[in-house]
Amino acid sequence: MLLELKNVRVDYDGVVALKGISISVKEGEMVTLIGSNGAGKSSTLRAISGLKTPSSGEIWFEGKRIDGLPAHKIVGLGIAHVPEGRRIFPYMSIFENLKMGAFLRKDREGINKDYQTVYSHFPILKERSGQAGNTLSGGEQQMLAIGRALMANPKLLLMDEPSLGLSPIMCQEIAKIISNIRQKLGVSVLLVEQNAHLALELADRGYVMETGNIVLEGTPKELRDNDEVRRAYLGI
Repeated sequence: MLLELKNVRVDYDGVVALKGISISVKEGEMVTLIGSNGAGKSSTLRAISGLKTPSSGEIWFEGKRIDGLPAHKIVGLGIAHVPEGRRIFPYMSIFENLKMGAFLRKDREGINKDYQTVYSHFPILKERSGQAGNTLSGGEQQMLAIGRALMANPKLLLMDEPSLGLSPIMCQEIAKIISNIRQKLGVSVLLVEQNAHLALELADRGYVMETGNIVLEGTPKELRDNDEVRRAYLGI
């Protein structure tokens, strides 16, 4: 198993965000977390990436326990986080943003190769590599955030609401990019996505979260066929 969360609980100043959840991601797999706002999806990713230390439970990555490790150590192990809202460096150039993604790496040849890989997925970033990040459209900024994460050479990519604020056409473009990353680069993906239709199109398995709990788990077909999921998240 690539990633395992075992009974993970997360608190924010006495407010419980995660109530002891257990999830897993296999190598090469894309898993999605769906649920409404406040369900605990982003808190799950923050706990995995070291941005929030769990109050109890365990997080294992490639057989190594990582809960409690600082975020930069977790990045070094092979987990990269594409945060909600993109969080690019607005006044740095596209190239400088990508360079920051490789900050911990020492393999210059591999880094140069990965620039070309990112540019092959996102030609617009190569065309505009000298432009400041804040000159890009929302969809282009999302591409930059994904590209920056890929520059860390991850084994697992955590993606938080990649379609947020994007047009339907750009949502489909981002969906194709995510699928290509998994298929061509072999990177496992844990996808948080409020757009349940999109998430279930992409994923191999999914978990449904409600108020800090996992309430359902299954394949996309099993979740689509579930009456509660159809009513609450698919608008059917």
